[in-house]
Amino acid sequence: MVSNSEPELILDQDCPVLQVIDIVGDKWTLPVLYVLKQGTKRYSEIQREIPGISKKMLTQTLRRLESDNILKRKIYPVVPPKTEYTLTAFGNQLIKPLEVLADWAWEHQAELKLICDRRGLARPKGLAPNVASREASPLGKPHRRQKSAAKKLQNSNKKPNSG
Repeated sequence: MVSNSEPELILDQDCPVLQVIDIVGDKWTLPVLYVLKQGTKRYSEIQREIPGISKKMLTQTLRRLESDNILKRKIYPVVPPKTEYTLTAFGNQLIKPLEVLADWAWEHQAELKLICDRRGLARPKGLAPNVASREASPLGKPHRRQKSAAKKLQNSNKKPNSG
């Protein structure tokens, strides 16, 4: 018997995988989450710790994350105004799977660099080109293989002597 039903859509609009990508997939969300994973921060501290982010983009990112219940904002009624941001319990839960992804990225940084170079994908402004730098990863911790992977990458980028 042939079924007339439509095939099941795995990645439909209600797919939680697509939903999380929509939430964290823009340019500035992961760096903001990384800064806030370290603890409560003021607006100016967050901006200082994320090279290249404009005030407008930081404000938009913080507001969106607040409306998504990923972070909370506390405003103190003082002059000058003081505002602090911290991750919510939901935001802290989101950090854990992102750290796993970041760890995977550290393990595969040489391959990822080749892909990004091939595609012409630029690193966000202000991030050091040194792949062995902690700042190069928004969430993960460098692996013990980091130095050897960085050395392999540097060696693959060297041009052979032609004379």
